[in-house]
This record gives sequence, C-alpha cells and structure tokens, in this order.
Amino acid sequence: MQDATTEHKKLRIAAVGDIHVNEQDAGKWVDFFKQVSEEADVLLLCGDLTDTGRESEAEVLAEELRACSIPVLAVLGNHDYDHDQVKKLRKIFAQTNLKLLDGDFTVIENVGFAGVKGYGGGFDNYMLGMFGEKLNKDFVQETVTEALKLDAALAQLDSEQSDMKKVVLLHYAPIRATVEGEPEAIHPFLGCSRLEEPLNRRSVLVAFHGHAHVGALEGETSTGVKVYNVSKPVLQKAGYDKPFFLYEV
Repeated sequence: MQDATTEHKKLRIAAVGDIHVNEQDAGKWVDFFKQVSEEADVLLLCGDLTDTGRESEAEVLAEELRACSIPVLAVLGNHDYDHDQVKKLRKIFAQTNLKLLDGDFTVIENVGFAGVKGYGGGFDNYMLGMFGEKLNKDFVQETVTEALKLDAALAQLDSEQSDMKKVVLLHYAPIRATVEGEPEAIHPFLGCSRLEEPLNRRSVLVAFHGHAHVGALEGETSTGVKVYNVSKPVLQKAGYDKPFFLYEV
C-alpha cells in the first residue's frame, strides 16, 4: 500500500487572460504576482498581456513580473499584435520568467502545456468555410494554421509520454459556450471550433482562454474536455477579487 507521504503532489495552476498592462501600470501588478506565487505553482497568461502591443507596455509587465516567483507560461493576444511590435515583445519577455508558447510545449512536474494564440472563424455549423475572396480564405487559413500548430505541439507531448496530462492555453475560444453573453454578431471574431478539434483528438485535460470579456466562465467540448474563459473581466464578474482562476492537476 502506497504511503500517503509518497502520493503525487497536485500541480496548482493559476490562469488569467486579458490583463492589458499599459504604461501607467507600474507597481499595479506587484501584489497580484506575489499572491499568485503563494497560491499556485505555475501561472498561465491567456493573451492580451499588453493593452496595445507597445514595447513600452511590455517593459512595464517585465518589471512587474519580478514579483512573480513561479514559472509563467503565456500566449499572445490580438492586442499584443496591434502595433506590430511582436518581435520586440518577444525579446523583452525572453529576459523574464515568462515563456511564450506559439505552437510550442513545455513540461512542468509531468504536466504538459501547449499553447497558441488561436484565431476567429465561428463555431459549429456557423464556421466560415474556405471559399470566396482571397481575404476570406486567408482569414480561415489563419485559424487552420493555428489549430495545426496546436495539434503538432500536443502530438509531441504524446510522444514524450503517452499518458501525460495535457493542458492547453489559448487566447481565442475553442468552443461557443464560453463566449455566450457576447453579441452573437461578433462570435466569429471571438474564436473557432477548429481549435476544438486538437483538444478532442489529443485527449486534453483542460483548456484556458481569454478574449471574450463578456463571455461565460465554463464550458466543455463535444467530448467533455473542460474549457475555462479566464478573461480578467469574466473572473471579476464571477466574484474573483484578485482575478486568477485556480485549477489543480
């Protein structure tokens, strides 16, 4: 019989999206990062790390991250692309304890994490098809590419260890349930069911995303994979005073 002291210790995952750090936020996030470091073993940031994607905003976040003593995994969001300074953002974050995932994966205490930004395209029977003008095809292709990148990262995790517990972080939503509450007309710009396919195919344990500020906290894929919308406004609406969602694996 296994002694209780040798039982597997659970990994505490904190997740939040859409923190939108701006140039006036110096000192604002120190207490947040200190608290999350005490209550979790790893922090997931699900996109929109900055407010407008400026280098100066990333520098503020990098300084705030000094207060965080646990690993930080992140994906970029649409706001982080706004000023076309992504290369500069990546360079800044590479000097911190934040690891950006973009079709990449990492393993922490035998839990595999894979992440991509994702993209829009709509859900279920209302997904946009690869048809018509080139601009429309390019829009759809972006989501297809993101889904393929995610599937490839999850496949690599499976090759590392077939029974590894897999966690996914995204910015855009992979299911419709967690964007419910947003105007239906903008659902195609909030996520896409093509991002759901890798979650089901690779038997992902749980996925986290942001982006939909007026969406719902919880949903699941067609095969029962749990999905959480951890956008900061959604967490605040749900009563999270210090906005981060805790999940144990």
